[in-house]
Amino acid sequence: MANNDNTNPLPLQGLRVANFGWVWAGPVVGQTLSFLGAEVYKVESRARIDINRNLPPFAEGEPGPDRSLQNHAGWAGNGSITLNLKLDAAKELAKDLVAQCDVVVENFGPGAMDALGLGYDVLSQVKPDIVMLSMPTAGLSGPLKDVRTYGMSLTSLAGLDSITGYVGGDPIPVENAFSDPYNGIMGAFAVLVAVTYRDRTGRGQHIDYSQQEAIMQLTGPAFMDYAINGRTEGPKGNRHPVAAGAPHGVFPCAGDDRWISIAVTNDEEWQGLVAAIDEPDWAASDDFAAAADRLQHVDTLHEQLAAWVAQFDDRELAARLQEHGVAAAPVSDVSDLLSDPQFKARGTFIEVTHPLGFKETIYGAYVKNSVSKPVVRPGPQIGQDNDHVFRELLGIDEARYRKLIDDEVIY
Repeated sequence: MANNDNTNPLPLQGLRVANFGWVWAGPVVGQTLSFLGAEVYKVESRARIDINRNLPPFAEGEPGPDRSLQNHAGWAGNGSITLNLKLDAAKELAKDLVAQCDVVVENFGPGAMDALGLGYDVLSQVKPDIVMLSMPTAGLSGPLKDVRTYGMSLTSLAGLDSITGYVGGDPIPVENAFSDPYNGIMGAFAVLVAVTYRDRTGRGQHIDYSQQEAIMQLTGPAFMDYAINGRTEGPKGNRHPVAAGAPHGVFPCAGDDRWISIAVTNDEEWQGLVAAIDEPDWAASDDFAAAADRLQHVDTLHEQLAAWVAQFDDRELAARLQEHGVAAAPVSDVSDLLSDPQFKARGTFIEVTHPLGFKETIYGAYVKNSVSKPVVRPGPQIGQDNDHVFRELLGIDEARYRKLIDDEVIY
């Protein structure tokens, strides 16, 4: 699906991707590449509707695999063709498509593509310089290679959940599959590196991408604390992950469930905070004189600061603290994001009209460049690009095309 209506071509214009990825992580790889100009075709089937297509909310409250607003945002930029890969004829068509592509993406478990007869060994015979990204949970090798997870359980496996929660309490796992879009964007970067190598050498490659290992990067401070200090600590709430600053947390502001985050990591920032809050008597206490003192008395410090913060509007206070050199920000909820002047100015969220006729808000292009502007389209209708791919790209005549549809090969 071409993604550029501009005079100046996008950086990846001319790159074609067969995206076998499913749920969220794999399609986000396609989304990111599409925002940069790649032509991306999500390979799916009505024989097994992708679970991401059945996630609410639905347009106008009417359920349906083409009406999931979450899907339209998460799969934006991907096209769609339908192939029932349970059938040999569909597998052959998939190979024909790969022969016309530069990149293949998949995020099934190890061996799934091989079982379909579409593993790298096969596809590299079809297209010798193909770049194939495989991104299973724990990579293609090792004792955990066959483990099954979703985005939320992946953060547990990667160790992130062990440090998420209230101070001194039990771990509280993250409540959403944040690892999926994270891995999708990182996977797209891996594709770009491999494509650059191919362009330089003429050689394709199979990328073994472990989602677990990528997510483990988010535990970096805790890992370094263990490696250097031998400490394995549990959840720390919003305190600094390696005790390098205080105050450091989120504090309730005036209004209904309004909060502000404040982080102070050195004496200069502390003095800025004290000045911003009009130098209250408690801030002059010897308990808070130096960074080590503030860390030692962090509970008392947070209590005093919380009592002061509670009387102010979160956004006004954040602006005031920023003026004094303090890292502070309002804790935005989703409605704040949609109305935020910064996001409006950058087109972070855009309103589009879906081919079925309803309007919806989806993500704008989070990758921007100065030369050209991406055209962002909502996640596709199932099979919306069948005619183009099978009739035009693969050159299948009308009679055979209709028979493949009747036989539910293209399905």
